[in-house]
Amino acid sequence: MMKLAWLGVLALAGCTQVPETPDPGREIYMGYCVSCHGADARGDGPLAGDLPVHPSDLTGLSARNGGVFPSVQVMAQIYGYPGRYQTHVMPEFGPELEGRNVQWSDETGAVVDTPQALLDLKNYLETIQE
Repeated sequence: MMKLAWLGVLALAGCTQVPETPDPGREIYMGYCVSCHGADARGDGPLAGDLPVHPSDLTGLSARNGGVFPSVQVMAQIYGYPGRYQTHVMPEFGPELEGRNVQWSDETGAVVDTPQALLDLKNYLETIQE
């Protein structure tokens, strides 16, 4: 009888779901990026076909950069920093991502005052690389 009780407990334990930890970068992506880049970030969002330039597949950013995630370029493209590649039709999201700033060090070691939301989005995009 005791064995059956434990089997029942184990069966229930296997069915319980552990709630996912919220990922602020994913939430930002789903709010601002999914309509063009798609839920899987492959450039196939519902608006992709209506754009004059097809949205990038964001899962291959590292692969297209020799296996290294191009953090500075990605954040510049999203935010709209001066000097970014200007032929894209992607809007600048700097104003939408304003808020609390944090210190972030780029690959050269330079410390940059960066909006936390921009860094969260960059971190999320880095996790979905193939």
